Amino acid sequence: MKILVVTINYYPEPARITDICEELVARGHDVTVITEVPNCPKGDFYDGYPDGRARDEVINGVKVHRCFTIARKTGAIRRVLSYYSYVFSSVNYVRNMKDEFDVVFVNQLSPIMLAYAGAEYKKRFGKKILFYSMDLWPMSLIVGGIKENTPVFKYFHRVSEKLYKSADVLIGTSRSFPAYFENEFGITGMKYLPQYAEALFSPEQCKKIPNETFDLMFAGNIGNFQRVDTIIKAAVLTKDDKRIRWHLLGDGSELENLKKLAADLKADNVVFHGRKPLEEMPKYYSMADAMVVTMMKNPVISLTLPGKVQSYMAAGKPILGAIDGETQLVVKEADCGLCGDAEDSEQLAQNAKIMANQSMEKYSKNSYEYNEKYFNKEKFMQTIIKELEELKS
Repeated sequence: MKILVVTINYYPEPARITDICEELVARGHDVTVITEVPNCPKGDFYDGYPDGRARDEVINGVKVHRCFTIARKTGAIRRVLSYYSYVFSSVNYVRNMKDEFDVVFVNQLSPIMLAYAGAEYKKRFGKKILFYSMDLWPMSLIVGGIKENTPVFKYFHRVSEKLYKSADVLIGTSRSFPAYFENEFGITGMKYLPQYAEALFSPEQCKKIPNETFDLMFAGNIGNFQRVDTIIKAAVLTKDDKRIRWHLLGDGSELENLKKLAADLKADNVVFHGRKPLEEMPKYYSMADAMVVTMMKNPVISLTLPGKVQSYMAAGKPILGAIDGETQLVVKEADCGLCGDAEDSEQLAQNAKIMANQSMEKYSKNSYEYNEKYFNKEKFMQTIIKELEELKS
């Protein structure tokens, strides 16, 4: 198949769609990606991409077109400019393309309008779309403080309904998604397919290097939605136990604020590692006795399952959580750690102390086995390819 992939994030940005595209190529498919000039999550262009000009490259067999992009930098205005620069340039690029693809794969992240290029290709050439949804729109706007009765919310509700209904197959990453789509847009038949972790995350590569401390690590984007301040506050509450150390691995819009918070609260048991390349992640995972997942307390966000959960489980890591909904359910179903409510730093601290005083062997085993059963990469790829081939025929 010749597959056109529309996604805002792609390598060298942290994005699992990179692994999916490279796997499709390895299995004999021709893949072209429309994406931005990399500047996420920090907001500055990556080394090797000094400006936002459009360019083409081939990465591990995947043809990548990077559309003109304004860097996010900081602030809401710059972020909106960045998103819409990609929207307009990607749609314009599609309008100048030829009818050369069999099917379109939209990797839907936030915000929803980033998927416009996929809908435009369908409109021009009549090709079908697989829409893989990892976020819920327009309800995600509420998390950012936009109320349902505002013109902005109503506008994005219309945009969201139009784009979701453009999909010939709609797939969600959480079991909670289908009910939302049916209630919000009257869309039925949504399919469930959870994400998987890249192959480099394995119990062998990520096994804890023994030491005298109990190390807890958060890995991933450090933004407002992740509410990593819950970890800083929990760290302060565990300072009486000198064995417990907290590690933050990643970058994002809230990183500097969190460093200041840690300094103000004298949370000297928190270690900031910054952002590291994907290939180095197992080395840092091997520092951890357990991995941490936190998220904002919000009924919409609680429906999602952060992709880091699959990475944690594939590595055979116990999970310590302060997060509601789907993730809390998964951790309890798997019996792979302890999970309290979102933004509850006291409960997070208490659970950290409990875990520090018990063996992690059972949690590690359960974590890995649950991942193999429910978040299997081979099952994921077979399902995606089957869906794409049916759309092509």
